[in-house]
Amino acid sequence: MNDINSHPAISNISNNIESLTPKAQTLGNYIMQHPSKAVFMTTKELAETCDISEATVVRFVSKLGYKGYSEFQEALKDFINTGLSLPERVDIKGINEPGTDRLHRGVLEELNNLKYLYENIDIEILNQFVHHLDKSKTVYVIGSRLSYTFAYYFGWSLTKIQKGIHILKGSDSTTLDWLTNAPPESLIIMMTTSRYPNELIKLSKMIRRTDNTLLTISDSTLSPVNQFADLSLVVPARSIPFIGNVSGMLVVIQYIVQELANLKGEDLADYQQKLEQVYLENDILFDIDPKLP
Repeated sequence: MNDINSHPAISNISNNIESLTPKAQTLGNYIMQHPSKAVFMTTKELAETCDISEATVVRFVSKLGYKGYSEFQEALKDFINTGLSLPERVDIKGINEPGTDRLHRGVLEELNNLKYLYENIDIEILNQFVHHLDKSKTVYVIGSRLSYTFAYYFGWSLTKIQKGIHILKGSDSTTLDWLTNAPPESLIIMMTTSRYPNELIKLSKMIRRTDNTLLTISDSTLSPVNQFADLSLVVPARSIPFIGNVSGMLVVIQYIVQELANLKGEDLADYQQKLEQVYLENDILFDIDPKLP
């Protein structure tokens, strides 16, 4: 787990614990000692656990500078998600519990994540990503570990829309060569998901020193690469994932690709027709021949 004093969601508690009322101190100490439990509790559940009133919980959150309990809960969730180990994620998800309908629970969790994304995604930043892609002749899409899955899907999809797309793996040292020799004013899109591989942080620092543009797509405002980006997009999710929240990332990628395709107009049809011709000439894709019996 992360250093308990390293995140504003709880650092204010630690710094001001002595100035709080006795009941607020009880609440603050519980959150600092059990953040992975507190994050899933409602105000009522938290109040009952600490033997205080819901009003005390609301006043406590307000004193920390949050507009409401849900905003505090979201900040605490980001902190926990960044630092949870794999065994801790198993405990939270109840993987070892018998008789759990994991399929139905998983579907409902993703539906809640998508609803939360729908309500909280920053459309203006999304459209800025589309604008950057439309104006860039050379684009590098980078990911590592889990985020490479999204980087590959994003980059592969972009190759169906325009030229100059390169997919790089952050854990491959040749990525340093590619970026060092990148044409001036290249666009670099870095995908990051918790628990944030160090190689991506090193790459983002290096990119920052160049004349290229770095855009980041992450699952949290706490992603350490965001501070080096010219533009950052956070894909919000309601839940803390076992491995990673997939649906939101895929929806965001699909939106960007489809909006970019919309901007290309007639040029897109010509470009894609050339691709289809190459597929046909090289027998790349399965095709049902109507001449066969």
